[in-house]
Amino acid sequence: VQLQASGGGLVQAGGSLRLSCTTSKRTFSTYSIGWYRQRPGKAREFVAAFSKSDSTTGYADSVKGRFTISREDAKNTVYLQMHSLKPEDTAIYFCAAERGTKWHFGPQGSSLDIPDYWGQGTLVTVSS
Repeated sequence: VQLQASGGGLVQAGGSLRLSCTTSKRTFSTYSIGWYRQRPGKAREFVAAFSKSDSTTGYADSVKGRFTISREDAKNTVYLQMHSLKPEDTAIYFCAAERGTKWHFGPQGSSLDIPDYWGQGTLVTVSS
């Protein structure tokens, strides 16, 4: 399973970026895909995910209302649209695939599932 993340860059606080995660048609049709990030000096953390089986989405509390995850079937791509970016959003963002078509979300914007596959990261830097 290959996941190609792109779209990172440098943006000022308050700005927007859109990340893309592209994969094969087979992976896109059989896996749920989500985004994680790793901030400097911190552990990797869940950001958002799209549950393929029921089209539900889940977001970490820290990004809820600012980030939106969506998918474009024709391009086998999942997007993470990020608005109102803050310096604390600075991180390497990873897309990930979960073998089940249902992504399980927990309380306070957590993920109950652990992805089975990871893509390479894309760096997002938000300047103050």
